[in-house]
Amino acid sequence: MRWLAVLAALLAVGLAPAAAAQDRRLVLVTLDGLHWTEVFRGADPARAADKAFVHEAALVRPFVETPDRADALMPFLNGVVARQGVLIGDRGHGSCMALANDKWFSYPGYNEILTGRPDPAITSNEHGPNRNVTFLEWLNRRPEFAGRVRAVTSWAAYRDIINAERSGVAVNAGWESAPSSSPAEAMIGRMQQDAPRLWDTVRLDVFTHAYALEALRHARPKVLYVAYGETDDFAHEGRYDLTLGAARRADAYIAELWRTLQADPEYAGKTTLIVTTDHGRGEGKPDAWKHHGKPDHAGSDATWVAVLGPGVTPPKPGGPCAATAQVAATALQALGLDWKAFDAAAAPPLDVFAR
Repeated sequence: MRWLAVLAALLAVGLAPAAAAQDRRLVLVTLDGLHWTEVFRGADPARAADKAFVHEAALVRPFVETPDRADALMPFLNGVVARQGVLIGDRGHGSCMALANDKWFSYPGYNEILTGRPDPAITSNEHGPNRNVTFLEWLNRRPEFAGRVRAVTSWAAYRDIINAERSGVAVNAGWESAPSSSPAEAMIGRMQQDAPRLWDTVRLDVFTHAYALEALRHARPKVLYVAYGETDDFAHEGRYDLTLGAARRADAYIAELWRTLQADPEYAGKTTLIVTTDHGRGEGKPDAWKHHGKPDHAGSDATWVAVLGPGVTPPKPGGPCAATAQVAATALQALGLDWKAFDAAAAPPLDVFAR
């Protein structure tokens, strides 16, 4: 009967990675149109001093009158993530990340992040339901993830980008209210209903964040996608003071998400956090930062990514420029899954896990 014990041991070894993979979690966060310079350098002093872009000088002082502007603006990314995880995209120090698509605006960028490849047919933010299967949809079709994949987004277009109707992924987007499955969700819904609507299709990030926290606490997803939007919308309005405030709040939101995950035994030590953006911003003329898109706004293909979690380690220096398209495969690798089973033609994972 000894051979049975040996066989059982071998089977246990073979099944161990699969069991571990089934217990992994993922939180993906995007900050719409936040340029790499703000992430790695902090506030631009010249822009912050320009009265055309700053209506309230007091709002920018904390981000400019400081010895470390990057830490003042985004302390979580430049502190916790930089020390314990990976930050890619600081072009001033030899790190690079860029879009693979040639459009350089939101819908193509988010499609690239979520599918692992650009789609040249997507030429408008009003593209409609996405024909492409995102990795969120692919996960939601797997038995171990079915009903455990959620998205909470500030921009209403995500219902199309994720193709909520076809994918079955639970999407709360724009000014939609959540199902009010908890008293806190019901209160968030009431507050959102009474809040000022600065933009028709983009709600304030504070409500997206509140819904995301409630999703973690009550829906218990294995995969949560949170998409904040204010950094892009305030930039388009030319309000650098409000853009900086939105970036600082977003960093604080991400920090709170991470603390919440680490305080919960179901997520602590099992969850990978990925933070990235859908596009950069124009460079050159003083007002170029307000815009993005090819061919008129050079530099707005520059992106960045932050990764934090189990087994995350900095990539070897001197490699090629990373691609935003690599996020999808990286997310699947973080979950212990074969990204090629999702799409063998997708961009490969970033080299950010222990080798």
